[in-house]
Amino acid sequence: MGRVRHGLAAALVLGALLLPDDPARLSPGAFTRIPVEAICGVALVLVLRAGARRTAAALAGVLLGLLTVLKFLDMGFRSVFARPFDLVLDWVLLDDAEAFLGDSIGRAGSVGVVVGVVLLVVAVLVLMALSVVRLSRLVVRHSAAATHATVATGTVWVLCAALGVQIAGAEVASSDAAGLVQSRARQVRAGIADREAFAEESAVDAFRNVPADRLLTGLRGKDVLFVFIESYGRNAIQDPDMAPQVGTVLADGSRRLREAGFSSRSAFLSSPTTGGGSWLAHSTFASGLWIHNQQRYRDLTSSDRLTLTGAFRRTGAWRTVGIMPGVTRAWPEGRFYGLDHVHDSRELGYRGPKFSWSPVPDQYSLAAFRRLEHGKTDRPPLMAEIILTSSHNPWAPVPRLLGWDEVGDGSVYHAVEAAGKDPADVWRDPDLVRAEYRRSIEYSLNSLISYVTEYGDDDTVLVFLGDHQPVPAVTRDRYGRDVPVSIVARDPAVLDRVSGWGWQEGLKPGPDAPVWRMDAFRDRFLTAYGS
Repeated sequence: MGRVRHGLAAALVLGALLLPDDPARLSPGAFTRIPVEAICGVALVLVLRAGARRTAAALAGVLLGLLTVLKFLDMGFRSVFARPFDLVLDWVLLDDAEAFLGDSIGRAGSVGVVVGVVLLVVAVLVLMALSVVRLSRLVVRHSAAATHATVATGTVWVLCAALGVQIAGAEVASSDAAGLVQSRARQVRAGIADREAFAEESAVDAFRNVPADRLLTGLRGKDVLFVFIESYGRNAIQDPDMAPQVGTVLADGSRRLREAGFSSRSAFLSSPTTGGGSWLAHSTFASGLWIHNQQRYRDLTSSDRLTLTGAFRRTGAWRTVGIMPGVTRAWPEGRFYGLDHVHDSRELGYRGPKFSWSPVPDQYSLAAFRRLEHGKTDRPPLMAEIILTSSHNPWAPVPRLLGWDEVGDGSVYHAVEAAGKDPADVWRDPDLVRAEYRRSIEYSLNSLISYVTEYGDDDTVLVFLGDHQPVPAVTRDRYGRDVPVSIVARDPAVLDRVSGWGWQEGLKPGPDAPVWRMDAFRDRFLTAYGS
């Protein structure tokens, strides 16, 4: 029985040392390597005295447990955000993940998952510490054999490292754990330094002191709509598995808009995030600053930076509103964005079911905008920021387009939701995940295009874009971080002002369309439409 415990302890420790932090590297070959950390650990145990040895073994076990937890966090973040977990900046996202679970599977389910994760973390720390202590005792008990084995294994490790020996594409001489610790130390230093760098960047603002009467003079009297489509990325219009269908929607939409008297121009913007973190993209677009982490977002939204939406409010010529169906609680950032009023999910009057995470179908959000703001008579011009959420992960069930007179209070969606797919069934099949993502993008685009052709007029100006690419399960790590962006207007003078941008005609930008960083948009837009 003792040998079994020793074997399990050794397997746990070696597995933790060799476990990759990237799901793409997770393979049987990854566990056939020789970890240099184990060799150094055995050597250290052999030279330490008894009291120091026990303390060092327990401490090493806890640290190895923490490293294992960090690797699992890395795998999760790489699967969603295509990047590792940031020890300085990403803790707040764990709270967002819990909120996402609650919105998707219910409060009881999310609490159960959180409790399970906490218990699992505690179990990993305790078992890892006990395993390292047990193995240290075994090493001391057989010190002569352990010494010979350490020298021999160390020699093999050095030779494999020098020769670059690999098994199934993985280097036999592993130092991954030590490398991960070093990279995280650099990451922490970079995160601390980034705050100072951001303070210098945000201190520069060419539009801070521009008089109100010189802002946005080329759009006076227009209703300007900035619409974000969740997870609408370059892959949706270029991936061969979905581009034909999405391309058909965009081509048909361009034709319908032309028939209604509208023209459009399109290009790409590079988002600061991918897979998630929509608020980072929204704030980058609005502020003209590169907001790629939560620390920058917090610093930005507590500042007095002039946002694109805030510029409209400064003029006094527009009523500025937000349609935010994904906001389910207090959202003080609305004041930072310069919005006179935010219509969140609690104010939209929706009486239908949630579609997985998305609290409100996109077509209903647009219909509510029409009812609450856009359709009113004797109103001032509107500047609206509208967030469409139906294409949010997990993309099941997907609503369907209804007649605008059918939408009502949303009760009709009970039957639509019941006929849709179950997210659990969809996520068992990677191909089905991609297909449902595509369908959700088609739905969001069709809802928006239909709204403009139905309710748009000579004074309507629409800017719509994606916030970021979807998760790697959909993109398969292709097409970078670019998202499509389009401007639609009936008044030729509106598009004449951006003729120098080189954007392509229609709603679908081609592969060679201009690509700007998303933080460049604010200044270029304010320049084009200012005095």
